[in-house]
Amino acid sequence: MRVTRVFAGLAWSFLFAGALAQAATVTGTVTDKTTDKPAAGDAVVLVEPMSGMSEVGHATTDARGHYSFNLPGSNPYLVRVTHQGAEYFTAAPQGGGQGNISVYDVAPKVDGVTISERVTGIETDNGQLRVVERYDLHNESTPPRTQWSKRSFEVILPEDAVLGGVSAQRPGAESLPTSVTLDPDGAKGHYSFNFPIQPDEGGKGTLFQIQYNLPYGSGKYTFHSLVTLPADTMWVVLPKSMTFSGSGFESSPQDPTVQTFMMRNVTPGKDVSFSISGTGSFPREDQNAQGDNGQGGAAQGGQPGGGIGEPINTPDPLSKYKWWILAGLALLLAAIAAFLLRKPANAGAGAPAEATAKGLPAARATPSTPAAKNAALLNALKEELFALESERIAGTLPQDEYAEQKAALETVLKRALKKS
Repeated sequence: MRVTRVFAGLAWSFLFAGALAQAATVTGTVTDKTTDKPAAGDAVVLVEPMSGMSEVGHATTDARGHYSFNLPGSNPYLVRVTHQGAEYFTAAPQGGGQGNISVYDVAPKVDGVTISERVTGIETDNGQLRVVERYDLHNESTPPRTQWSKRSFEVILPEDAVLGGVSAQRPGAESLPTSVTLDPDGAKGHYSFNFPIQPDEGGKGTLFQIQYNLPYGSGKYTFHSLVTLPADTMWVVLPKSMTFSGSGFESSPQDPTVQTFMMRNVTPGKDVSFSISGTGSFPREDQNAQGDNGQGGAAQGGQPGGGIGEPINTPDPLSKYKWWILAGLALLLAAIAAFLLRKPANAGAGAPAEATAKGLPAARATPSTPAAKNAALLNALKEELFALESERIAGTLPQDEYAEQKAALETVLKRALKKS
């Protein structure tokens, strides 16, 4: 059985890596990118994700922005720096090494923060509307600064919305979504994110996602959408069986299995109204069977970043958004993935190829370095989690089996960590 094999491989990887890892020293420099000077006097904390982000070391940057920690064990650790109240993270290199961190000055509002895309996916579910709104924010402030306050990003939802999951994700190719709280802000339906909007990193901004339900007894609903920041593009994605009407929107087909409607250059405070009727759900079968259509990834050429069903126009329809699908999993699993995804991309890159050349399955090859072991473990972990969640969403895995397999995976990980 696939799950059993993966459990065994994960346990072996944890135990083997733990036996070989050695405590070491992590040093680094904290640089204030707003001033291009060392960040002196910032609090630096070594945290252990596997024990609920417990603090296992404390330091303060010196006049040159330097800090140093002795790793107390072989578990994964994160380095957290607090600069002007905002927190910044990096992985503590396993085996010791440099853990440099960039920080930015903080202001409640900064110029240059805009919404690149707002994507609203809508489908019906047991007499209700299930809605997911996804915001892609970019911070191109000059000089670069972090926008952060109790009202870093304000959103306006329908007054009768019942909130579900809420996620936020920092910039950077290796960052992961984090479950956050959406705070009520004045009038009904008005909410705010108390989450830092850092300057873009590698062309990537800050992502926010909100899931909520709406009553749908009449079979028709009119949305009055408002944005609080300038939005380059607003998208609405619907199943093919539902009907859409809205002034100012244009049909912009991106995928034959869904309907896609677009409006450009939406100004803050503008009432963008549209109505939907009928019933339908996004296709959930054979999502991984889609091939590369030769048009590249989503969000290029003015295409939307994705919805709540099959993301639009991506060679691998779920790969770009797998961490949004997995955002609701156990904190233990998220912490492990968060640490491992921050490892260098080229660490241990030759291990799978060497294993194949020797006629061994890549999963059973012995990685040659701690970084390679972590990379191999991450690949097995994220693929199994993604497969498990995909089967649940597609309806091919009964809920009781899903819960059993998820609990078993968590148990094996905890036991392996304890033994290591």
